[in-house]
Amino acid sequence: MTRRPTRAEPSATAATARLPAPLPAPELTEAECRRCGTYIAGLDGRYACGVCGWVNDHSEGHRRLPTADEDPDRPAARGRSRRPRPLPPGPQEDPKEGLPGPSGPAGPSPTGH
Repeated sequence: MTRRPTRAEPSATAATARLPAPLPAPELTEAECRRCGTYIAGLDGRYACGVCGWVNDHSEGHRRLPTADEDPDRPAARGRSRRPRPLPPGPQEDPKEGLPGPSGPAGPSPTGH
């Protein structure tokens, strides 16, 4: 006699077909900044200098960058389709008083004109 499954279990081939292959760990690389000469470290030949702000182009790296589908931190598809919540309304002002400035609502000038 064979037992019937009590719950639906996904097959191993269906689960592995959806997952992308794991990416190899990035390699820590070191170089001198091309602008200021500071010794900097980067990942896979991509560098950013914290002293002067120089950044090399992403195409200069040793390996290709992962696609969005290969990114393990990518948000789920349902999270990206929602629109952001609207901002709350700003403070209501009385149009008779004028716009507030650094010293409050507009009033007579100190010279009386």
